[in-house]
Amino acid sequence: MSRYAVYAASVVLSLLAAAWLLVDTDALFLLVPAAAVALLGTVDLLQTRSTLRRNYPVLAHFRFGLESIGPEMRQYFIEADTAEVPYSREQRALVYQRAKSINDVRPFGSLQDVYGVDYEWINHSMRPSEHRSHDFRIRIGADAAQPYDASVFNISAMSFGSLSPNAIRALNAGARRGGFYHDTGEGSISPYHREHGGDLVWEIGSGYFGCRDAQGRFDPARFARAAVDPQVRMIELKLSQGAKPGHGGVLPAAKVSAEIAATRGVPMGEDCVSPAWHSAFDTPRGLLDFVAQLRELSGGKPTGFKLAIGHPWEWFGIAKAMQETDVLPDFIVVDGAEGGTGAAPAEFIDHVGVPMHEALMLVHNTLVGLGLRDRIRIGAAGRITSAFDIARTLAMGADWCNAARGFMFAIGCIQAQSCHTDRCPTGLATQDASRWRKLDVPDKAARVAQFHQNTLKALRDLLCAAGLEHPGQLGPEHILRRVSPTEVRSLAALYRFLEPGDLLGDTVPDHAVFRSYWREARSDAFAPPPRMRARADSKSL
Repeated sequence: MSRYAVYAASVVLSLLAAAWLLVDTDALFLLVPAAAVALLGTVDLLQTRSTLRRNYPVLAHFRFGLESIGPEMRQYFIEADTAEVPYSREQRALVYQRAKSINDVRPFGSLQDVYGVDYEWINHSMRPSEHRSHDFRIRIGADAAQPYDASVFNISAMSFGSLSPNAIRALNAGARRGGFYHDTGEGSISPYHREHGGDLVWEIGSGYFGCRDAQGRFDPARFARAAVDPQVRMIELKLSQGAKPGHGGVLPAAKVSAEIAATRGVPMGEDCVSPAWHSAFDTPRGLLDFVAQLRELSGGKPTGFKLAIGHPWEWFGIAKAMQETDVLPDFIVVDGAEGGTGAAPAEFIDHVGVPMHEALMLVHNTLVGLGLRDRIRIGAAGRITSAFDIARTLAMGADWCNAARGFMFAIGCIQAQSCHTDRCPTGLATQDASRWRKLDVPDKAARVAQFHQNTLKALRDLLCAAGLEHPGQLGPEHILRRVSPTEVRSLAALYRFLEPGDLLGDTVPDHAVFRSYWREARSDAFAPPPRMRARADSKSL
């Protein structure tokens, strides 16, 4: 049968070549490849793990080979320039151009379908403004002992261990050159973060890496020693991340190198575990007390937390604890479900957590409704690469934006999506020294700074076109979205935005989420409303 044709032909050629070899040694050039194919086919027939290989000896491997390069074939030859999977070719090209400071203008017209549903734009003014500076800053922790004037665009959390030494070096050197901050990720502060002296935001996760005792609990003394370093500008407590909220992590023992062990404060030869929850607190009030403790131990540096929104009543419990105790974080970073990571279960990366837009507006609205918005800054992260992405996010309630994958593109990421394999082709997401040593730190650091600078220049131009002076003036009325082929709405009309004090009275605003969960949220427990617990109890009977 035809499915055995290649195998049969290789066997016949092997026999003929063997006979020919008896009279002419040149037959060896035919015998070796033919015998190799025949051997492969024989193994396919005898093995039992793959039915496909038994039914299609040799031929099955062509199928496996084509399947293995399918993502690359689609990415380079099939996908549309605007197909976001997860980032479009157009988005990646813009980052590459701005990182290299080469021409990023476009000819002939937009590739966007301006009459397609979800197309967005910012309206321009008949009287554009003029603003030369693009160094837009926001003060975080105005009442703290050591406030920080952050750029409106910064490097989001990526840990040493997930990223290579040279990737960390390039990002931090670029942040130093451009005057913006570099979030350490929960893997703590490595020597590579310190080498170039760029501003750091130290992220503290549930594993308390860099500030833990032998049992994995938070160690105040060890935290204080590291936190007072002048290079550490803010402290960020990570509650959850967008790509896999509610899910812990394990760095297998085999990957815990001496450097990673020293950086994280964990033993070599053992799995490095990030629990799914914190051991330092278990209630909303406990969370705020822990934030206050971190602020005090750091010498008064701005301290806040990062979270991906999940159950709204849990966030409402935190907000009620703020209102009742007046213990406030200096900032909150909202991470959207569209965020990336080195590795996450498929169901988590696709179907767990609230996307950034809705999560950001819920946090913003809650703080506005409690009259706390002017005392707490909000950062946001979730697939941000362009100045318009920043403008839209600020218009929806953020004070600044963070990006991780955008800055990875700036230092050479090609979206190979092999971050979890330790075989990153560009030396970014790997601990394989033969790969990461090829990454040239000075060149990539320049690209990081240039991507940041050119993106903020584009943001300045957008603001001037809209007649504005500073990103803080952006509001939901400035961003328009097509909701059907014949209907357009501003974000102010599409979404319900609360007014200051709306949550302070006895009447709950006419907003579906607040109406459903606000009254029953508790500041003393991360617990579902009583009616939900009752429903769960009835189903368990």
